[in-house]
Amino acid sequence: MAYRYFTCDVFTRSRFGGNPLAVLPDARGLSDRQMQQIAREFNYSETTFVLPPEQGHTRKVRIFTPAREIPFAGHPNIGTAFVLASTGELGKIEDEQTVTFEEVAGLVPVTISPAGNDSFRCELLAPRGLTFGPVVSAELAAAALSLDTADICLDVHAPQVAGVGLPFLIVELQDPVALARARFHLETMTSLNETGITPDILLYVHSSGDAHIKARMFAPLDGVPEDPATGSANCALAALLSHYDSAASAEYNWRISQGVEMGRPSILDARTKKTDGIVEATWIGGDCVIVCEGVITVE
Repeated sequence: MAYRYFTCDVFTRSRFGGNPLAVLPDARGLSDRQMQQIAREFNYSETTFVLPPEQGHTRKVRIFTPAREIPFAGHPNIGTAFVLASTGELGKIEDEQTVTFEEVAGLVPVTISPAGNDSFRCELLAPRGLTFGPVVSAELAAAALSLDTADICLDVHAPQVAGVGLPFLIVELQDPVALARARFHLETMTSLNETGITPDILLYVHSSGDAHIKARMFAPLDGVPEDPATGSANCALAALLSHYDSAASAEYNWRISQGVEMGRPSILDARTKKTDGIVEATWIGGDCVIVCEGVITVE
């Protein structure tokens, strides 16, 4: 049976930048095994499979890395909404419109805004509030990143597992030199995983340039040695930074640069709302561009 697919680059306005994504706009009839095989064939960070809704919303969306299905991710939601809008699957969009995807992590609203030249900018609302996991020692985090303990910054928070639908170990580094020097250490990340700590690591530094934050993300145990743009991880980072800010109530905005070290520069715009000490909502958005389309045959 033949299935139509599109690929797009997410969190960029330039083709061959950002994070590539494969989208199957109508995945009806595919088994779990076939979805995993297709995701492995594309070998992108994620591939999405779009299905009719089961709860009365816009679509059901399943997200697969080359290794497994995951409950939520950022760039797959942004890219899927963009592809559905660009190919007419959602009808003609002339004004801002919000679609809602049904996913394992919950409902994911995505706002689609016309951006001129028949393009669209998309922004998602994370499906869950900020959740915390274990704190990891600076020594262990450094080992997982092939860095020295002195490269880990502890001024705001220790290496901390946090998420808004998908957990990441979030590690602040001292400077851009350490960020560029980091390499994942597979044995240490495997040991983290065996103790129940997520081995998917977002490392970042604050920046005074065009972006407020520069980030990288390693997830080799998910088949993603490095990710060019990770919406779910940067959503978690934005929520975490909001949580640790001293203001009880505020709204925050961050422009985040990722993927530069891979030659796939990406820009992600994150924002949060905090009320009475609680991070109520986290959003992340960006631009996309269609790269190719075709048909994949599944027997």
